[in-house]
Amino acid sequence: MKRIYLSLFFVVFGLMAKAQDPEFSQYYAAPLYLNPAFTGTTNDHRFISNYRNQWPNVSRGYATYAISYDYNSSSLNSGFGFMATQDQAGSASMKSTEFNFLYSYKLHISNKWVISSGLNFGYAVRSIDFNKLIFADQLQFDNTGTTPTSDPALFNAGNAHYFDFKAGMLAYNKNVWLGFAADHINEPNRSLLNQYAYVPLKITVHGGLRIPLYSGVFKRDRIPVLSPSFVYKRQANFQQLDIGTYLLYNPIVLGLWYRGIPVSKNADNSPSQDAVVMILGFQFDQLEVVYSYDFTVSKLGAASGGAHEIALKYRFEIKEHGKYKKKDKFIPCPTFNRKE
Repeated sequence: MKRIYLSLFFVVFGLMAKAQDPEFSQYYAAPLYLNPAFTGTTNDHRFISNYRNQWPNVSRGYATYAISYDYNSSSLNSGFGFMATQDQAGSASMKSTEFNFLYSYKLHISNKWVISSGLNFGYAVRSIDFNKLIFADQLQFDNTGTTPTSDPALFNAGNAHYFDFKAGMLAYNKNVWLGFAADHINEPNRSLLNQYAYVPLKITVHGGLRIPLYSGVFKRDRIPVLSPSFVYKRQANFQQLDIGTYLLYNPIVLGLWYRGIPVSKNADNSPSQDAVVMILGFQFDQLEVVYSYDFTVSKLGAASGGAHEIALKYRFEIKEHGKYKKKDKFIPCPTFNRKE
């Protein structure tokens, strides 16, 4: 019976409801996913892969994958990128796969500030294995769910194909950044039942500081850096705030984050809080490896298993006219491996 209830849950929730987007706790380790304005904000070729396993103690919980590549064309003041994401959930293997092409344009408004505007053009496919679901009429004859169904929903079912458009802006200098992004501008319909399941517009605001913890007269090879930041998201009636800080003493990276809005209340009048996130990683000249774990503090508790997340980033320099490009002095996100 447990399998039956779970199947019915995913039919109702996964096929009909307006669900929120998947997310990464290490949002600055997935910059193109956070805001297309981050495209090309490094002078290097940049490859990033992200993996998130949410609620591992739940049978076939949520798994999210992302890979991206971007680079900066200084002659065009532009960034170009590509990203592919996949989110999978439940015993019926519900999948959402999206391919994105990204573009950004950078405008130097002074010798200290840069404005970057970005666009994301996506094409997505959403699918589910209906053979793994149990429908109500299958239970009328036995309690195993093996009798073939005649539910009309199954005959109207199919994969959903849709376009998805996003845009964002980012203002930054060497030590400060502030960004804004709008996802699902066209509010695409991703229903699998030939009905209506529109993805609501999502608004994201994010920003932060980069604070070197040494400013003495003596030059040091390694300087500890503190980087507090925040990300606020709102999608339909759902809202979320992530706030915390990174601490780097090259090559070690530590992070501590809180996800929730304690002053806000859920429908049952309980505090709106989700998780405390701890981050540990290593950042070298070209390679970054970061792991994080979400400690669930909502009503789901420790029984869910929290969430594991791994991010890998690899960069190599671009040559122009046989010479390497000059290092960009602007650092628009917590990427600390550039020396002062």
